[in-house]
Amino acid sequence: MDRGGPYGAGPGGNPPWGYDTAPARQPVPEEDSSSLVRPYAVTGGRTKPRYDLAIEALVSAAPHPPRDVAMLTPEYRAIMDLCRSARSVAEVSALLKLPLGVARVLIADMALEGLLRLHQSRPAGTQPDLRLLERVLVGLRNL
Repeated sequence: MDRGGPYGAGPGGNPPWGYDTAPARQPVPEEDSSSLVRPYAVTGGRTKPRYDLAIEALVSAAPHPPRDVAMLTPEYRAIMDLCRSARSVAEVSALLKLPLGVARVLIADMALEGLLRLHQSRPAGTQPDLRLLERVLVGLRNL
């Protein structure tokens, strides 16, 4: 049965003359609209932080931010609130439901602005301590 004729339904079930017969989409409630912001819009199109930031690095809010926190973007405010106690970059990403790359870019930007303090366990680009990795491996095997 050929339904793609001159008056039958075209691709996707819509008539060939261009009118969409699908039901109208419901408007998105205002509280859900923030989740529609694309990650590249939040980071200004950047996909890499300004410097190498380990995902296990601990982040805490600066005790005396250099500017008024009320004037920050919603993402910055959420990160500041979350980092009143030290959190890892991965935790911030997971708890705020942000992609890890976006969280890394935002956290690095905030650190450069003096809003956050970073507590990295080792300088970026160095090799991890092999003794520590061996102890972790032994501990995992003992589980």
